[in-house]
Amino acid sequence: MEDNKLFSEFPPVSTEKWEEVINKDLKGADYEKKLVWRTIEGFKVKPYYRAEDLENIEYLNSNPGQAPYTRGKQADSNVWDIRQDIKEKDPAKANAFALDAVKRGATALGFCVKAIETEEQMATLLKDIYLTAVSIHFNCSKDYLKTLQLFVAVAKKNGFDTKEIKGSVNFDIFKHALTHGAFRKGEDGDYAEAVELLNYAKENLPKFRVLTVNGSLFANAGSNIVQELGFALAEANELLAKLSDKGCDVTLVAKNIAFNLAIGGNYFMEIAKIRAARMLWSKIVEQYKPSCDCACKAYINSTSSTWNKSIFDPYVNMLRTTTETMSAAIAGADSISVAPFDIAFKEADDFSYRIARNQQLLLKEESYLDKIVDPAAGSYYIENLTDSIAQYAWQHFVTIEDKNGFAAAIREGYVQDEIAKTAQQRDMDIATRKTTILGTNQYPNLTETMNAKIEKKECCCCHCEKGTEIKTIEPYRGAEAFEHLRLATEQSGKRPKVFLLTYGNLAMRRARSGFATNFFGVAGYEIIDNNGFATAEEGVKAALDAKADIVVLCSSDDEYAEITETACNLLKGKVKSIVLAGFPKEMVETYKGFGINEFIHVKTNVLESLTNFQKLFGIL
Repeated sequence: MEDNKLFSEFPPVSTEKWEEVINKDLKGADYEKKLVWRTIEGFKVKPYYRAEDLENIEYLNSNPGQAPYTRGKQADSNVWDIRQDIKEKDPAKANAFALDAVKRGATALGFCVKAIETEEQMATLLKDIYLTAVSIHFNCSKDYLKTLQLFVAVAKKNGFDTKEIKGSVNFDIFKHALTHGAFRKGEDGDYAEAVELLNYAKENLPKFRVLTVNGSLFANAGSNIVQELGFALAEANELLAKLSDKGCDVTLVAKNIAFNLAIGGNYFMEIAKIRAARMLWSKIVEQYKPSCDCACKAYINSTSSTWNKSIFDPYVNMLRTTTETMSAAIAGADSISVAPFDIAFKEADDFSYRIARNQQLLLKEESYLDKIVDPAAGSYYIENLTDSIAQYAWQHFVTIEDKNGFAAAIREGYVQDEIAKTAQQRDMDIATRKTTILGTNQYPNLTETMNAKIEKKECCCCHCEKGTEIKTIEPYRGAEAFEHLRLATEQSGKRPKVFLLTYGNLAMRRARSGFATNFFGVAGYEIIDNNGFATAEEGVKAALDAKADIVVLCSSDDEYAEITETACNLLKGKVKSIVLAGFPKEMVETYKGFGINEFIHVKTNVLESLTNFQKLFGIL
């Protein structure tokens, strides 16, 4: 059969020709500024890619199931575990949640077992769960070795072959140090515990992974993607080096490491991150000369990022976790844990657990994402993102190694400071609305109230004491600062009235009144919009009749000259603030002289401006 190429009758178009047309359309505008995306990770993303952009990428010749596993560990499918993490501490209630989850499609279960002290309690937790059919993960424990001993005892009593049970324990030496300011038992003591866990699992639970690297901790503290990956790899490498020095077989150590990586809202970047993670881990382990290739295969559990989730307009969180789950599935994650949409402000319930689980089921059973291995392969864009992320993450890894390893780097505070710098930049992007958190810093639901729906949640960590040996990092949500403003408005019982005095050009006044509505709406203020006024006097009268606290002039730059002085003279001393929507540069000082207190526009630091308004009204 003749192999005819599609569209072969059309002549090829060179990159130079494309660039020529693009530059013509730009009409002299700067190509780099207009079309090249500079990511927060530090590298540039071009507006388009071509086959020639793949020429220097080494891993492209490998197939799924082949080193360096960029294209996935499996050669014939893309099956992943649907993991349901259950935070309920009561064993009986947690068991009920677990059985329901398995019945409805979960293939992996995560438990918090810090309250489980006896074999009887463990038996209650595991009652009627078929342990060789689902993987079991212990997310939180006071003593992981004791937890495994109780687990093995109950499993054997129930007739299961523990050598066939799959799962993990969230034993992360460095996560505890970074969140509590000190190692749990001292660094040497923690490594001794790691050795005990490795030896116990080798004899009793060979398909369990007992060492975890929580890259998600960095992501949820505000790191960017390459920092999360680079620091996570550095931590994992430290485990390999230190535990092999203590006599542990390097293959055993590598096979026991599980990566927990957060999946955020940057769809294509997150796909590329997981692919890059597998490649880099394979390269690292390879240097230790393990006894089998299986040690080079990274086990990755993808969990929903908490950093980009919000309290207000919480159903948007469902949209966020859906695209995040797609990223993880397309990238070939081993398991995916989707966070219930409401956990930012309350304990998850049956409904939110079910929605989180069903998101994965739909992607599996209706979108068939588990059937195709590495569906992103060959995409010029994603392959280049994978390569860029790998290179930049590797730079972070090398920097950590130059500082004598991960433990030394966190004692110095290097990792924490680097994350803090990035978090500060991301916070500024949210404050200026360069980054949008839908329903929080942009497009708020003006009638929504959330204060009464927020539940006080108990600390879920196993040890709440804080040390001072190591600088800590604190996970937080990017939306928190804006949420604080709006919740303060709710709690104060005051809801300042914002009157939009619209005038003149229809398109401009509507655009600027819409901008002002979003601007003040994110603080929970009452917005009074209007169809437009014929004169400044008419608008001012309506504002005073409405008992407005803030009056926002909404018009075109040219027409502000017609109404600003009159409106300000009539409003002075009668309202708390007079605001102008826009920033007519040449007239700013003049308008300030008339009595304009604030100019709101696309470059305004919205968070800072609204904080000042809250103070003006005595809300903060």
